[in-house]
Amino acid sequence: MKKITIREIIKATGAQMIALGDMEEALNKEIWYVTQDSRETKEGVLFVARVGEVRDGHDFLPQCFANGVTACLSQKVTAPTNGAIVLLVPDTGKALLDLAAYYRNLFDIPVVAVTGSVGKTTTKDMIASVVSQKYDTLWTQGNYNNEVGVPLTIFRIEEHHQAAIIEMGMNHFGELDRIAKAVRPNIGVISNVGVAHIEFLGSREGILKAKCEMLAHLEKDGVAILNADNDMLQTLEGKLSQKIRWFGVEHKKDFYADEIAQVGLEKTACTIHTPIGNVRVNIPIPGVHMVLNALSAAAVGVELGLTTEQVKAGIEGFRATKNRMSIETTKNGITILNDVYNSNPVSCKASLDILANAKGRRIAVLGFMGELGDYAEEGHREVGIHAAEKGIDVLYCIGLCCDYMADAAKKAGMKEVYYLETQEEFWEKGLPTLKEGDTILLKASRSREFEKTVAKLQGVN
Repeated sequence: MKKITIREIIKATGAQMIALGDMEEALNKEIWYVTQDSRETKEGVLFVARVGEVRDGHDFLPQCFANGVTACLSQKVTAPTNGAIVLLVPDTGKALLDLAAYYRNLFDIPVVAVTGSVGKTTTKDMIASVVSQKYDTLWTQGNYNNEVGVPLTIFRIEEHHQAAIIEMGMNHFGELDRIAKAVRPNIGVISNVGVAHIEFLGSREGILKAKCEMLAHLEKDGVAILNADNDMLQTLEGKLSQKIRWFGVEHKKDFYADEIAQVGLEKTACTIHTPIGNVRVNIPIPGVHMVLNALSAAAVGVELGLTTEQVKAGIEGFRATKNRMSIETTKNGITILNDVYNSNPVSCKASLDILANAKGRRIAVLGFMGELGDYAEEGHREVGIHAAEKGIDVLYCIGLCCDYMADAAKKAGMKEVYYLETQEEFWEKGLPTLKEGDTILLKASRSREFEKTVAKLQGVN
């Protein structure tokens, strides 16, 4: 983090300073790190006391003072000790975003914002892999994509960085508006508009409206990079003042792919067509849906001045985040498709498409998909039907709403379908049936903690 002074923080947030001793000296103190974790506090650190659902950061202010923290953002009047400074604000969450907006404006570098209903973390990582071929690039780690994670990512921008790729998530109206105001992107990527978070946003039209909050903060000379194959995003044609670059497979506009071929379970090959030329690439992760991620990365790369060879190198050098369609073979000869990080109907069907290409017995172990609201029954049934249509050999449906999935799969003609209430039941009844040559897909919403079953398969536990 580039050092900033307490004076700058007050300017950005409108905070009232509470300090002992020389006020001018306090104003000139420097901050080189921002955190919400009291264990990371020491001299030069700004601690943000946020009020969460489980913990109140204000309870840790005494610990921060004892650790020698330089300053704390607080929304509660607190007397500092040990030379610390308290910066009093009405809302520490808003102050964090305001400070991130100030800090982002200290850098004149291209900032790419990435959002979408499905696959935004993989899209962000692939874009980062491409852009890094030319620029010293910072990007969001993991899925640090909310109203806390995005500011903390922005504070990681250093003087040497030449570009930044920021993932932005949301599940309620107004979130992307607040986040994008801090990010102020030059390029905005929307991978798709599906049904994730429909419980809170009401409809796909509501999801589109929420996603478009990002575009309201896109620079006037910026570029929106949109999925031409997505019916909801297509409605934005001609409605933005900024330039739009379209990518897709079905709709051959600015960036498109053809000659798509699955290369075993490990790769997907395709030819990418761009305004500056065409290139054949091997995407090092399976699934036709990964072609769209590669296309969005190519679009960002070309917009930032990369050659097609640099785009190719970035796509082929991409490595997936842990638990996102990672493939491994156990000592017993069972292939695991580990895609347990999260799930929704669109991504789950895409993962089943990959499983369908496996040799040997194809087994899907699927769990609850959250935040679907009134669409929950239909969404789970869609997945069950898709599993049957793709010829999956065995389907285990585990937990909440998965009885709908099992019922739909059976009605669609699938023979070997099991509904279980818990993972523990699968460990008892399903694991003993696995044999050498099987390929097993595991996928569920993050809250289901299906990594426990992955660990059982790996023999960790």
